[in-house]
Amino acid sequence: MHGLLMSAPALAGLIAFVGVPFGYAVVLSLYNVRLGSPLPPSFFGLEQYRRLFTDPDLSGPFLRALLNNLVFAAVVVPVQTALALGLAVLLNRTLKAIGFFRSLFFMPVVFPMALVAVVWRLILARSDQGMLNSVLHHLSLGHWGAHDWLGSAATAMVSVIALSIWQGVGFQMVILLAGLQQIPAELHEAAQLDRAGRWQRFCHVTLPGIRGTLVFVALLTSVLSFRVFDQVYILIRGGGLNEDATHTVMYEAVTTAFDRNDIGQAAAVTVVFFLIVVVLTLLQRRFVRPDPED
Repeated sequence: MHGLLMSAPALAGLIAFVGVPFGYAVVLSLYNVRLGSPLPPSFFGLEQYRRLFTDPDLSGPFLRALLNNLVFAAVVVPVQTALALGLAVLLNRTLKAIGFFRSLFFMPVVFPMALVAVVWRLILARSDQGMLNSVLHHLSLGHWGAHDWLGSAATAMVSVIALSIWQGVGFQMVILLAGLQQIPAELHEAAQLDRAGRWQRFCHVTLPGIRGTLVFVALLTSVLSFRVFDQVYILIRGGGLNEDATHTVMYEAVTTAFDRNDIGQAAAVTVVFFLIVVVLTLLQRRFVRPDPED
């Protein structure tokens, strides 16, 4: 009884901010709802879902967006988690001004994504004035041409991934840093007395000590990577980003709702995507769950 009472605020928040919106989206997906239309909504049943998987004009963009999401998550989750772990280990020291360096690496997290996207648009600009092209031009002694990093299908998704990792790695770093600081110093001292090297201490002391934290970070990063939207929307609309190579399911849902004014179809997209993310998260949780004693 006490446990239920203590979890009641969290459950109420989960129902209010996840359960109710999801239920409303399910209801909207069963109707033909047009934004700004004078006609009342008409009941469609499962027609929106049938169209989503059988109509080439709808299923093609949706499946492409889903593939882009999967590629983004497959790269961002392991790379960002590994970088965050490396930074956390590097900054888990009692050095002078260590707080400054921790703040420096965490700073991109507090920047609005709109600002981050604009800054990276300047870095990846197609012209010779783009910062990355300019640096490569000087390093290659003038042999590097102006590459369209955002417009090229080969590098568009890579650019979005690099932007997202740079902006988000500091958040995971702080969580892992907190986990590292919970490992008793006596374990490292005992390993040193046994003449264990740094790599051996990392593999047999550090990693087991933060296994639960690593699992949490991987799950959190997975969820955040599937809801990627801001940077893609800003760069497609104002930065010349290749839309086919980078548009995500959230981008597809938003453009369906507000560009094509089809609220019912957009709701069906979000419902299907929500269920896919839940299933993938549960599978990931099952395969990477920490040991019971963690």
